[in-house]
Formats: sequence, C-alpha cells, structure tokens
Amino acid sequence: MKKELKFASDLQNLNIADHIVDTITRGNELKPDIYGNILLSLTEAINNAIVHGNKFNSNKQVTVEFSIDDFNSLIITVQDEGNGFDHNSVPDPTDPENIEKLNGRGVFLIKNLADEVNYLSNGKVVQMKFNLN
Repeated sequence: MKKELKFASDLQNLNIADHIVDTITRGNELKPDIYGNILLSLTEAINNAIVHGNKFNSNKQVTVEFSIDDFNSLIITVQDEGNGFDHNSVPDPTDPENIEKLNGRGVFLIKNLADEVNYLSNGKVVQMKFNLN
C-alpha cells in the first residue's frame, strides 16, 4: 500500500493528518502510544511544511506519501516547496537557554517520537519511519 496526498499550504489542512493516520491504521490494531506518536509527528511535520517551508503560501503545496513495508514499518514522507533548512542547526528546545523560544519543538518531537527520521533534499523532505509491531 502506497498513497500520496497533495494539498495547499493552509493551516486548516492540518486535520488531514487525522485522516491519514486513520486511513493507515484502519484494519491494523495499534497500541495507543504508537498511534499517538504517528499522529503527533505527522501533524508537526505538516505544520512545519506549511509554516516554515512554504511560509503560508497557499499557492505552494505540501505532499504527504505513506506506505507500509514488508517489515510492518510505516514510512511517511512530508515534502514542502520551500528552500529547505539544516535540521542539525535547529536549537534544542530542552536546553535552558532555549526554553522560552518557540522554534525547534516540532523537529525535536519528530526526532523523539519516530523510530527513524531522515531529512532529504536540503531539508525540504522529512521521512519518518514507525515500527507498527
């Protein structure tokens, strides 16, 4: 199963994350923590694509692809049409000097909730892997 969705960079489209996770998990009994990790990570990735990647430009699209591989791992890819970024330069939001800053929390959450995370195409693409077992 591999599916792809494209939608405009509008924060009203964040609810698409719920639809995607429900589609993926239909027929698969997931532990609540795995479901929650997938939903929160996908929501953060879509939010980052809309806000930081595409800069709220509704003429630019966000693309979400998802599939389940032979090892029962879910792979979700979120791509924006922005300039990209260096994920290694995002400040750690748990560092005391960054506690008050709003940026970096989504990248931090994704990194800690997904089983594997890769940033591709100069940061315009985030690929998240979740073990469904």
